[in-house]
Amino acid sequence: MPPHSDAGPVAGPPDGGWGWVVVFGAFISIGFAYAFPKGIAIFYKEIQDFFGTSYSEIAWVSSIMLATTYGAGPISSILVNRYGSRPVVILGGLLCGIGMVSAAFCTSIVQLYICVGFITGLGLALNLQPSVIIIGRYFLKRRPIANGLAMAGSPVMLCTLAPLNQFLFDNYGWRGSFLILGAILLHCCVAGALFRPISADKPSVKTQPIEEGKEVLKEEVTKDAVEMNSPTNIHMETKTEEEEERDCCEKVNKYLDFSLFKHRGFLIYLIGNVLMFLGFFAPIVFLAPYAKHIGIDEYSAAFLLSILAIVDMVARPTTGIIANSKWVRPRIQYFFSFSIAFNGTCHLLCPLASGYTGLVIYSVFFGLAFGMVCAMLFETLMDLVGASRFTSAVGLVTIAECCTILLGPPIGGTLIDTFGDYKYMFIKCGAVMVLAGTFLFIMNYYNYRMLAKEEKKRKAKEEDTKPVRTENEGRNNWNKEHVQDGPELEPLREEQEGLKKEANGTNEV
Repeated sequence: MPPHSDAGPVAGPPDGGWGWVVVFGAFISIGFAYAFPKGIAIFYKEIQDFFGTSYSEIAWVSSIMLATTYGAGPISSILVNRYGSRPVVILGGLLCGIGMVSAAFCTSIVQLYICVGFITGLGLALNLQPSVIIIGRYFLKRRPIANGLAMAGSPVMLCTLAPLNQFLFDNYGWRGSFLILGAILLHCCVAGALFRPISADKPSVKTQPIEEGKEVLKEEVTKDAVEMNSPTNIHMETKTEEEEERDCCEKVNKYLDFSLFKHRGFLIYLIGNVLMFLGFFAPIVFLAPYAKHIGIDEYSAAFLLSILAIVDMVARPTTGIIANSKWVRPRIQYFFSFSIAFNGTCHLLCPLASGYTGLVIYSVFFGLAFGMVCAMLFETLMDLVGASRFTSAVGLVTIAECCTILLGPPIGGTLIDTFGDYKYMFIKCGAVMVLAGTFLFIMNYYNYRMLAKEEKKRKAKEEDTKPVRTENEGRNNWNKEHVQDGPELEPLREEQEGLKKEANGTNEV
């Protein structure tokens, strides 16, 4: 089966039209992919009591789900390149539904790890990457705004899921709630159906036979060259093996471009984000359990997530508009670094909030910082590597990030189990994120400086070669003028022919 047209070259992003319908579909699928692992934390306290597990053990459910969502990024990217975004998202929706329905019948925490963590997490991975990728193919000039609107799906879903999950638990228990949530996640299939692929430019009928003839001729010339240059069959076999290895590497690089690891900006982004995710998700996973721990009722604890989500909902598109402005977009990496450091500062100040009012204020600022980071998470990556290499970059970044995503919440749970206090978890997450933001700010400054120097050298080199090129062009033009057969040279040519004839006549005599 040939690669889907969604993965092929296109004439140019339409920047509108059906693209806004695609943004709506991405709004749903991205919303579930990001919000579901956080919204399910409402059930953790009750599941923990039901199975008799510790904080760190129950935290592995979200960690495995998030790590699978990010770690399966390369698989998702390969499938998108091969088949397009639409079938991949539909398959992801089916896996999400199957995983949550299966989880309703689990009898141990390990079974929850498999059903909720691995199966549902894989389904969410097949929703996240294709949605981000197809927005990049539908938008160019308005891409930051489109990304901001699509990313706003996460807070909207979280705002809805937090009270909904509490309502479902009160009426149906956690098993009945998982069955209903499995049915709700099937809406991702509907969202995927909206991802209409952009048709690739096909060669005209007239040029196809010419191109086929060229390919046949090229193959014949290649065969003749191989026969002439190969003295023995052993050399032929060695050459064939080398070609097969080269073809294998080319096939791998077609789906995952490993040359990105030589890209300075990509490496800076990767290191900073891997460090950031060590403290990114744990505070949101433990926010509702922390509120219940200090004596706040269940619905008020769930409402904290709704407050966070409402602020996040406003912050994402607003951040997208600001990032798209002419003042911020040329230096969007600095804005992203500030957002991460601001996020970490909120976590460092969270232990000062002793009552419900303090937690509400923390939720507001946390929602603002969280929305700023998420709105620019993929836009900054595309700004560094470009749209053509973005698919491979997303796959490589997500698989590298999955390790710290997997370890973040369990490390936080271990700190809670060890000290019996949530504040150490918040301090750890805040310190890590401030460090990540500072690293990205300093290294992006270095990267911008190096890019400016490289551009300056390139321009200087072009100016040095310009006089030589001008001199060569002048000589060529002079030669053309003197060799040219124009009417003004006709008398000279006639005189030369006459002299030749006279000379020939003298020789004949």
